[in-house]
Amino acid sequence: MNKTNRRRFLTRGAAVAATAGAVGAAAAQSKPERKVLWNDDTPPKDPLFSGLVTYGNLVFVAGKGYHKEGDIKKHTDEVLNSIQRELERAGSSMNQCLKCNVYLHDLGDYKGMNEVFKGRFGPNPPVRTTVATYGGVPGDSLVEIDVVAFK
Repeated sequence: MNKTNRRRFLTRGAAVAATAGAVGAAAAQSKPERKVLWNDDTPPKDPLFSGLVTYGNLVFVAGKGYHKEGDIKKHTDEVLNSIQRELERAGSSMNQCLKCNVYLHDLGDYKGMNEVFKGRFGPNPPVRTTVATYGGVPGDSLVEIDVVAFK
């Protein structure tokens, strides 16, 4: 190999190596990170589940219920308020929800839940699944809702 070809070969090799390094660095930066957001940034001593998790730009909010007196409208309103606070804490919003699961203690509460639910997620609401649970939802709540959103 003469000097000119050797110089071209080394220059191309350096360019390929630099490109590979840049691609590798970009790939390392784009790898999603899983974060659990605890209340007061303090995990419980023996957690059963995480209430709020982010993974990359996705936000997962565990099921929320309301465990006080009230009708389905009061319960739904309080649950959605709680979800909104959690989403905002994670850097998201109700308008950024992608998926919503609603668990009703009684399917007869479907209409009342819908009245409160309508409009809470902006003009383009998330996809939603609504089911009535056999035996109710934990903690005597009339409704439990979980969501997946983006930030």
